[in-house]
Amino acid sequence: MKRTLTGVALATAAALVAATPALLATPAQAAAPKNPVAAVKKQLVPGKGMKFSERVTVTDGARSEVFVRRTGTFQFSKSGIAASDITGKLNISVSDLGDEAPEELKALARPERTIRIGTTSYLSGGLWSTVLPEGETWFKAPNGPTGGLTGTFGQPVNVAEQATLKTLLKTAKPVSGGYAGTITVRDLRKVSPWYRASALDPKPTAKALKSVITWKLTLNAAGLPVRLVSTFPQAAITGSGSAKDGVRVDTRFTGWGGAVSIKAPTAEDVSSEFDNGKDDISSLDLPFGVSVAK
Repeated sequence: MKRTLTGVALATAAALVAATPALLATPAQAAAPKNPVAAVKKQLVPGKGMKFSERVTVTDGARSEVFVRRTGTFQFSKSGIAASDITGKLNISVSDLGDEAPEELKALARPERTIRIGTTSYLSGGLWSTVLPEGETWFKAPNGPTGGLTGTFGQPVNVAEQATLKTLLKTAKPVSGGYAGTITVRDLRKVSPWYRASALDPKPTAKALKSVITWKLTLNAAGLPVRLVSTFPQAAITGSGSAKDGVRVDTRFTGWGGAVSIKAPTAEDVSSEFDNGKDDISSLDLPFGVSVAK
């Protein structure tokens, strides 16, 4: 049975206060930042990884609010990301919704967790808890999303992807503490498997593809990313909306080089089907203006 989720609408809640303009660096500043591609490459050691935390802010007109908070861990292989474990939560509580709110809406006020091993995702909590068969706590999705529903609004740029970093730096400008630049959704999709997997809709609209992501990357003394701020219009996610509406994602990175071991949930807790008997996310009706190609 399809679930129709009501009461929360991101369609009116997306926004970008304003992409922070990248200040042109002086010659001295331009020479200062180290190459993050080389620094990150040294970190790609099996069994090692890093952690992140991020805050997603949306603005509607003059109103700006935190929409999602996420934390996560990446486990590396020699070539990039071997696994990830990400928890996201909308900035609402069950008490905010009231006793009469439908269970599907209450579920959105609870954290969701996504464990991804290779390209197989395991989804739990949040929305997923209302669409799983009784007794099961995880949904297994081959070639699944990187961060569930909240991951759709997460950081679009994955700094652990070598090809992505190289592409960003081709047109970036050195700024105090790092680099800044822009990239279109179309170009990011071409180079980033992580970005393509993060979107629940595999067929973005022409407007979404033309959307511009403005970013600023801050590095530590070793050249490793410690902060990434990206801003982009709502249309980059939903394919529609005013150019004045957008999203700002502020991500902090810690624990580079730490030991990490991410494992799949135990088999008895995992289902390969929803309670509607179907095994694909497109069988669900999703909130926030997020569509899934049928």
